[in-house]
Amino acid sequence: MSIQGKIQAQPRSVLGKRECRRLREQGLIPGNLYGHKEAPTTVTVPVDDMAQILKLGTKVLEVNLAGKTSTALVREVQWDYLGANLQHVDLLRVDPNERFVVEVHVELKGVAPGVLSGGVLDHSLRTLSVECPVSQIPDNIQVRMTALEVGHAIHVRELDVPEGVKVLNNPDAVVVRIAKAVEEALPLAGAEGPVQPEVIGRKAEAEEEAE
Repeated sequence: MSIQGKIQAQPRSVLGKRECRRLREQGLIPGNLYGHKEAPTTVTVPVDDMAQILKLGTKVLEVNLAGKTSTALVREVQWDYLGANLQHVDLLRVDPNERFVVEVHVELKGVAPGVLSGGVLDHSLRTLSVECPVSQIPDNIQVRMTALEVGHAIHVRELDVPEGVKVLNNPDAVVVRIAKAVEEALPLAGAEGPVQPEVIGRKAEAEEEAE
């Protein structure tokens, strides 16, 4: 199930790009805490703490703001154009028993026999859209490949998902397959090599003799 994280938030009253830049220089990132019929609140959270939370794959947090603790879902995260530095985070207040639709990563487990025999691994679906209670969001969906041979595939309908989790992707969609390796085309027997192109601007000898 989803790892439960904790983070300390502070209210934020001054808005604007200049203020956001100043906050980031202080090791904080701006964010919003909203939902559950409560007024949205602009907040700041420590960038290092939030980065660690995201690194662990945490999706559900306990957010402490002004002495009040709320359960929140990490709804949206913004990075800089390099994808290296956190810029902003949106936190959605939730009830632990509410059902939500979220994206969950697919994690491949084991080595496919088809790869060992020369096949090519094609991981088509790297995330899945699932619906489940917030308290039951899986960290990932694991796919075991220990029986996957060349030409075989694992489909969404064949996945083993936790109880209470519903996968919303097409049941017939391929998650992972082992394709045949593409062989280089060999020259035909008896071929004398590539045909030389005709030199443009020079008449053929037969034409010259005819003239």
